[in-house]
Amino acid sequence: MRVLILGSGAKDHAIAWWFNQSNFLGDLFIAPGNVATGRFATNLGSIDPADPVEVYEACLENAIDFVFIGTEAPLFTGVIDYLNERGIATFGAPKRALKLEADRNFARAFTDRHNIPTPRRNLFENRQALEKFLSRHTGEHFVLKSNTLAPSRIMLDSCDSEALLAFADKLFERGPVLLEEHIKGLHLTATILLDNNGYFALPLTSDYMYTSEEDGIPTGGMGSVCPITLSDEIIEATREMVIEPTIYAMKVESLSYKGVLTISIIVNEENIPVVVDYHVRFNDPATQAMVPLIRNDIVELLLAMKDDRLDRQRLQLRDGSTVAVVVASENYPMDPVVGRAVEPIDPILLYNSLSTLPCVFTGAVKGDSHDNLVTAGGRCFTVVGRSDTINGANEQAYKYVSAFRFKGAWHREDIGNRFMRED
Repeated sequence: MRVLILGSGAKDHAIAWWFNQSNFLGDLFIAPGNVATGRFATNLGSIDPADPVEVYEACLENAIDFVFIGTEAPLFTGVIDYLNERGIATFGAPKRALKLEADRNFARAFTDRHNIPTPRRNLFENRQALEKFLSRHTGEHFVLKSNTLAPSRIMLDSCDSEALLAFADKLFERGPVLLEEHIKGLHLTATILLDNNGYFALPLTSDYMYTSEEDGIPTGGMGSVCPITLSDEIIEATREMVIEPTIYAMKVESLSYKGVLTISIIVNEENIPVVVDYHVRFNDPATQAMVPLIRNDIVELLLAMKDDRLDRQRLQLRDGSTVAVVVASENYPMDPVVGRAVEPIDPILLYNSLSTLPCVFTGAVKGDSHDNLVTAGGRCFTVVGRSDTINGANEQAYKYVSAFRFKGAWHREDIGNRFMRED
């Protein structure tokens, strides 16, 4: 099978790395790819992955059998529908299903209709209505989000009405805003592969969504842990109250598709899993944490999806745990500084040449070699420690994270700590 992956970020690198281990893979192409993916695949650096025509022409030129879309931009520009209409097989959500992610108010109403736990919320079309509401709820804790598609989960979590209003002024430029109750608890990411007959659940991860443990601001994700130890009660509640009702509801409302659905969940203080977002794609950094542990052949899973037999597959995981730590640019997530030179990185580490080292997945950097890279966005590298225990994975990740240096580089220091065991 000749596969084209659309994307260039760390999760796209992780997916490509997973594909590269397949026994069914012929040739692997990535558009546009990055410095690390170019080591084991053909980067199509001149292709805009969000341009349906360019992607289609690249498919014809390279005799592509299958296009894998795990990142958001190509989904929301209609690449899936365009390719499918022209006979090219794809992995991803068609336009009719995108509102699960792109219209949060619709998604909240969707969960309400099917009794899936979700935060209380209000939709506001303008600043005056929001200001009037906040004046009646002074000091209450809210999460403010754009109701439209927003990269990196742009939001504000605050008790400060003035800060919420100031942040809303920027969001109103994009459209209505959603004000939700703050839910305190454990963040989970459930990643589900879907077909017409069933689903295949990848391992649950716990993601670290804020810049710091105390009083941080929301980000697209600063780290992730996989797998996580949960009580049988929480696992069953997640399956029975969230995953299976969501899949049933998608069928009832003609939103089903063959692809991936990611569900962002907070397990609240009453151990109830609450859906805070749906994503019709893989999430970063949950993907980077999961992939090194999965033994299943990704092409075999996609062939099963094509034939509607995902429910017959069984998850196979390597022993041990992973801790994924994101190295970010200065001022991320609000206004990341780009163009900073990255100090040369040992190519053995950067290109994942040794299984005894952590996995490194390259994100928002540009350049063509280990000693010629500059920052190009917010989250630049994900360092994934691997070990028999969560403690060992944490230790390995933090041992090597300092190898990724550039002016203003930063990372959280506590990824995995809450799950570590005392000797």
